[in-house]
Amino acid sequence: MSDEKNNVSRRDALKGIAGIGVSLPVLNTNLLAQDHQHGSHAQATAEKKAPYKAKFFNAGQMALIATISELIIPTDDHSPGAIAAEVPEFIDLMISESPAETKKNWTDGLAAMDALSHTRNSAAFNKATKDQQIAILTEISKNEAKPQTPEERFFKTIKNMTIDGYYTSKIGIHQELQYKGNTYLKEFKGCTHPEHQN
Repeated sequence: MSDEKNNVSRRDALKGIAGIGVSLPVLNTNLLAQDHQHGSHAQATAEKKAPYKAKFFNAGQMALIATISELIIPTDDHSPGAIAAEVPEFIDLMISESPAETKKNWTDGLAAMDALSHTRNSAAFNKATKDQQIAILTEISKNEAKPQTPEERFFKTIKNMTIDGYYTSKIGIHQELQYKGNTYLKEFKGCTHPEHQN
């Protein structure tokens, strides 16, 4: 989302992680497996990854999840967004292993997003313009602390799951957060903000 007011920034997303009641400690195993592959670059390129086969959602639902998650954490100059981090695949995997009630909440939520878009824009969410999509997400995110409508509740759910999926992916951990692993530091300088200096 390019508009500063409408953009859920990655910094805001990180702040949101602290407010999530139960953060999912599940890592994207496909991405971890790629990270541990050995061999030449040519060999890795030759072994192209097979397209993801959804375990629960249909193609239209997966496309809608991809659109919304990418609007929540878009690609920017610093790092790729939710789609590149395989957030839709993460969500599908998590929901496929969830209870029937959770599955229903997700399918109902996705249907509610399309219905709202039809009401506002005479088009399904993915057929609306990006500005129209952003306007809908901006509206339903205003009451995030106490969501009342099905769309507001679903936005909070998909935002939290997008954050979980992104920040447990290789892209989220290594490119966005720039985590280097357990590395030896010759010196720990502490916080460099002037207000924290002695």
